[in-house]
Amino acid sequence: MPSVLTTLRRRAKALHRNLRGANMAVRALASTDHPLLAHIIPMRRCNLACTYCNEYDDFSKPVPIDEMYRRIDKLGSLGTAVVTISGGEPLMHPELDDVIRRIRANGMIAGLITNGYLLVAERIQRLNRAGLEWLQISIDNVNPDEVSKKSLKVLDKKLQLLAEHADFHVNINSVVGGGITHPQDALVIGKRAIELGFTSTIGIIHDGSGQLQPLGDEERRIYHEMQALEKSSFTRINSFQDNIAKGQPNDWRCRAGGRYLYICEDGLVHYCSQQRGYPGVPLATYTRDDLRREYLTEKSCAPHCTVSCVHQVSIFDSWRAPQHPAPPMPEASASHELVQIK
Repeated sequence: MPSVLTTLRRRAKALHRNLRGANMAVRALASTDHPLLAHIIPMRRCNLACTYCNEYDDFSKPVPIDEMYRRIDKLGSLGTAVVTISGGEPLMHPELDDVIRRIRANGMIAGLITNGYLLVAERIQRLNRAGLEWLQISIDNVNPDEVSKKSLKVLDKKLQLLAEHADFHVNINSVVGGGITHPQDALVIGKRAIELGFTSTIGIIHDGSGQLQPLGDEERRIYHEMQALEKSSFTRINSFQDNIAKGQPNDWRCRAGGRYLYICEDGLVHYCSQQRGYPGVPLATYTRDDLRREYLTEKSCAPHCTVSCVHQVSIFDSWRAPQHPAPPMPEASASHELVQIK
């Protein structure tokens, strides 16, 4: 268990994070011409191969650090509030700590999504020193199976190390849907996360082709029981996930491309991880005009979207700025088609 000094330090850091977050929320309400959240990919390669995932490969090289610096600085110049490092598996990037430092140097909140396999005490301490502010691990089952190796059995010791050493906020996300064999495992994972002092959330995942699969009766029961365990999350104050659980569409204004940016390993801006291909504009040339255009553009994939981070970001602007249908794609982008999530 962490020492008293460690506990006090964590509380001080948490207070600082919360104050920064509140300031960014006020700024988000006051102005619509900057991104609230960007996901950036420094590494497409992953050390795992979960069958529902379409966001990894087993061969890509890490994005060179100088290029990562340019992309992060560009996000900073656009006024981005939060940058989440994702993948692939970002801990495989040899200069990840420098990526985190650059995000913080630009005044942005730095987050990390990882499968957790590469975490050891020394690595966690390095993340502390780099200035990481929050980390999320999705754990899919209690025991590994043919769908996912991200199991509590394998990762519990990693969670204990995080509880002992991490100065940053840790959230453990359990999942239902997408071929997960034992949905009741989500409850075991959620309760273990809370026992260790972390927050716990539950998500509904897509299948390997990015498609929504409505939950069965048992999955819906587990989902609602898990919601009762959550301390707080955006999914508790809107009906997005509840409708997804029922296989029903949501009527909302997706602000992807404006308030939310997904930056792939090639440095292109996409709507999200499941809609790679449009707008497909290099981040290096992305302007406030691009932000404003996409902010006001209606997304055909929105009704059945499962990407909760885009839901959360878009809440800030749900009450203003009606959207209009997307304009015809420029000829140079005609080969990039949206992957409709049904």
